[in-house]
Amino acid sequence: MIRDAQTALFDFFPGRTIEIHQVDEQVSTDGGLIAFRELDKKLGLTESFAAQIRDPRADPTQSLLSVIRQRIFGIIAGYEDQNDHDTLRSDPVFKLIADRTPDDHDLASQPTISRVENSVTAGDLIRLEDWFIDRFVESFDEDPDSITLDIDTFADSAHGTQQLTFFNNFYKDNIYQVRVITCAENDQIALPVLLYGTAHVSLGAADDLTRVINALHRRYPDLHVTVRADAGFAVPHLYEALDCLANVTFSIGYQMNSLMQEKCEELMDLTLKTFETTGKTTKNYMHLQHQSRNWSRAYDLVIKCEANEQGTNRRVVITNRPGAEQYPDGTYQEYADRGESENRNKELTVDLCADRLSDHRYMANLFRTMMHAVSCNLLARFRGVVAEAPVDSGPDADGIPLEAGSEHRKRTEGNRRRRRDPLGRGRAMTWRTLVIKVAARVETTTRHVRLLIPSSWPHADYLWKVSRSLASFAPSG
Repeated sequence: MIRDAQTALFDFFPGRTIEIHQVDEQVSTDGGLIAFRELDKKLGLTESFAAQIRDPRADPTQSLLSVIRQRIFGIIAGYEDQNDHDTLRSDPVFKLIADRTPDDHDLASQPTISRVENSVTAGDLIRLEDWFIDRFVESFDEDPDSITLDIDTFADSAHGTQQLTFFNNFYKDNIYQVRVITCAENDQIALPVLLYGTAHVSLGAADDLTRVINALHRRYPDLHVTVRADAGFAVPHLYEALDCLANVTFSIGYQMNSLMQEKCEELMDLTLKTFETTGKTTKNYMHLQHQSRNWSRAYDLVIKCEANEQGTNRRVVITNRPGAEQYPDGTYQEYADRGESENRNKELTVDLCADRLSDHRYMANLFRTMMHAVSCNLLARFRGVVAEAPVDSGPDADGIPLEAGSEHRKRTEGNRRRRRDPLGRGRAMTWRTLVIKVAARVETTTRHVRLLIPSSWPHADYLWKVSRSLASFAPSG
């Protein structure tokens, strides 16, 4: 039904006017978001997440679970701020996600969401940390033989005077630091942490990694775990903590200081001469054992020397990985593969806006970090559900398999996989374009709720594929 309201008129079309009318219908621009709610039902993510929080409100109109679902599904759809829900609270799809019909009362407003986020206690957050670790351990479809954990941080610029934001000289800004432990095999965030602005990035990292690894070993006693981190985590107590854990190896970036430069000077000269002769990017690797004065023992170091058109580059990795002496190139390449995990962190910040922590209280902002992490994990699980079986590219002309190939070859093959399987390899923005962002009219009957989408929508085949994959998906355990 067309409302009796003002009409927008345009006359650019030859011979006819174009009119825009507002109609009394239940319409949403995020029709495909329903598929995420179906996956969430099968996994029980938002329900179990909300169960960790003790809601202090008495007989609230908006349940804690409903508010959390608003925020988590809103983040997935590209609505990262509380303010967005002042307009989304009457959206029929968001109501369905919260287990309400489109005609039910509206969802939570921004002030209600803010009160919920600010009511979270330290005890709630500790329980949520345990929840993240437990859900990560349960996230594998089959018992793994080995996995790789990457630990990294990113900056969240302060929005005003927020608790525990300080000026960080490296970032030249007042910030929080978000630290995440992620899994290279399934893209899951095992544990998100919010550090104060001037904290060393390694603060508590040994304890957090130990918690995650011990939980994995309780479930999978023979599991081998590899830990990778950049040079910010190159601190002796982290090496020693990981060294004490059974079935754990690590590769951590190490500072290129004057001593390391001296030790690899001859190799750097050789690398540069080779590049000048061939004109092609040249990389060489060397191994050495080194023990600093504050280390309890000597560790293996692998040094990469590179020369290309942009100049020279040296990198050092400290490791306890077996075979580092015999295969320094393979050891370094295994470490360099952590670049894919950094892409997941970019997705968390750029696509899912986890660097938009605007509450005043530190604990509220940690809670928001955790909701962003749940959104990221739900999307990663969906990628796994719809992913097509990878095509084995086989060895190259020299008989070298892809795993041992060059960075360029791996990057090229990764781009091919993304083109072949845009959902199984796609980031949040791809999912929004191909699945989530579709206009839908919602009709409710006594037996059904129907979402009617345009027949002209060019990406409908992706939504049907998602629906079929969900129908056959059953979580392990």
